[in-house]
Amino acid sequence: MSEITIRREDRGRKGRYTATVAGREGEAYIAFTHREEGVISADHTIAPDSLRGTGAAFALVEHLVADARARGFRVVPFCPYVRAQYRKHPEWADAFTVPPEWEPEPASA
Repeated sequence: MSEITIRREDRGRKGRYTATVAGREGEAYIAFTHREEGVISADHTIAPDSLRGTGAAFALVEHLVADARARGFRVVPFCPYVRAQYRKHPEWADAFTVPPEWEPEPASA
C-alpha cells in the first residue's frame, strides 16, 4: 500500500483535511465547518478517480477521528461517506455528535 500523507487546513470558519498518495496524482479531502465551540461538521468528502481504491478517503476519516480526540472537538457527520463510516465503527462514537436517528442500529443478541 502506498504512503498517504494527510494535512489539516484551517481558513477561519471553514477548513479541510487533505490526503495525497505517494506515486499518484490528485488530492482527496474532507471539507469541514466550525459550527460552535468544540463542534465541527464534516460537510463532504471528495476523492478524484486517480485516488479511488487507495484508502485515501478512509484514511481521512480515521485522521479526522484521531484529530477530534486529540484536540477535544466533536464531529457532526453531514457527509454521507463520513456518516457511513461512523455507523460502521461504533468505537468512534466518542468523536461524533449526531441526532438520535443517525445512531447505528444496536447489534442483535
